[in-house]
Amino acid sequence: MSALAFVDRLKRHVVGESFVRRNPFYYERARRLLDRLEKASFEGRRAWTREQLVRTLTAARYAEYGRSTGAGVEIGSWPLLGKELLRDRLAMFTTGSEWFAAVANTGGTAGVPLKLVRSLDGIVFEQACIDRLIQGLDVSPRGVRTAIVRGDNLQDPRTLHSPDGVSANAGRSRIFCAHAVSPQNIERIAASLDHFKPQLLCAYPSALETLCRLLVERRHPLSIAAVLTSSEVLKPEGWALAQKVLGARICDYYGQSERIALAYAYAPREYRFLPGYSYVEFIPHVGLLPEGSPDRLYEIVGTSFWNSLMPLVRYRTGDLVRLPASWGAVELEELSLGLRSFPGILGREQEVMVCPSGVRLTGLDSIPDEVEHVLRIQIVQETLDSARIRVVPSEAFNDEDSARLLANVRSKLPGDVKLGIEVAQWLERTPRGKTPLIIHRPPVYEALKRAGIEPHRTQ
Repeated sequence: MSALAFVDRLKRHVVGESFVRRNPFYYERARRLLDRLEKASFEGRRAWTREQLVRTLTAARYAEYGRSTGAGVEIGSWPLLGKELLRDRLAMFTTGSEWFAAVANTGGTAGVPLKLVRSLDGIVFEQACIDRLIQGLDVSPRGVRTAIVRGDNLQDPRTLHSPDGVSANAGRSRIFCAHAVSPQNIERIAASLDHFKPQLLCAYPSALETLCRLLVERRHPLSIAAVLTSSEVLKPEGWALAQKVLGARICDYYGQSERIALAYAYAPREYRFLPGYSYVEFIPHVGLLPEGSPDRLYEIVGTSFWNSLMPLVRYRTGDLVRLPASWGAVELEELSLGLRSFPGILGREQEVMVCPSGVRLTGLDSIPDEVEHVLRIQIVQETLDSARIRVVPSEAFNDEDSARLLANVRSKLPGDVKLGIEVAQWLERTPRGKTPLIIHRPPVYEALKRAGIEPHRTQ
């Protein structure tokens, strides 16, 4: 067995919690750093971040990619890095061999699946960050009984097909696949959760919303003290639903498999970047906003601090944020250092519609704004001139809400696009169980690819 395969297997075992994810050589050091940066002022956070950035850029220059750019230890001397180059030339980005490393694969949410390599210090620092978020929910991360409803464990077919869940981590975790959360399975899932009595639920937001709606429909009470969500956008309506149904404290966080940036929130629309995780930049994005909007779109670009084996510099996430247009360099730096909050991630640059005229429309996840009783929407673009808006409603959704939603859509799309709104109990999911905002059908594939965008497919 190779060293990489050994580490990957060890991470999934209870022993891996102590010797890999919470390796004592790195873990306490990471915790102390996070504590110190949380208490630091703007000047203190800035000084540490700049010092760490120089160390990271120095290491990155030893990789073939770093040498090929001729870049130095000034961040502006490095070009922006796209996913396609990383996918096609993986070996260019590694700084050397490390006997203790782990292979990771992204889910390809942006249409570009990637293979990555992580060093031990990065694995441990990531765990220290997640543990910090869990502690913010008044739960101790060590030994907590955790139910997992995601799509990361599809390599185990038992997880995919079993509504009873699969035991892991010496019985301290129970894993369910997001695909299994359905009306046919809800009774068995609820019974399994009742029996397991989790203290923490880790879930995709869409899976959490579906679970809560089904529990309400079946009048099945369930109490879980804490919920940690990630990998999708958690809307305020979904947040309120989970609090009402489960009585839970909730933390939602934003991150990527590439470990480029991490932001978190303990209340809707109150996200902050975690200082010490990475160097974050905001690149202006040309996107369609309402005329006279006081805001501006930015793409998140990051430089990883905690992967000595594969440091990524100025990596384009494709994820967008909407910020006040009045903010200047100081405000953006304060945001990157966790000293300002922002409403959340709008979605990916790939979440676009292409109109008959060739215009690309982004920022469409604001369509439900000011429309009550909507948990989640999904736009299915059938052709260049037709789309369906699928709505997962709360109980009080009515014709007035539907009309307001349609008016919002009409205000963002050209008049030659035919639209329909349909109420749905479920939305389409990717093979990994995620629920994209926009689904593209084959008739629009070529137009998207000509624009350099991979379609979102679920079929």
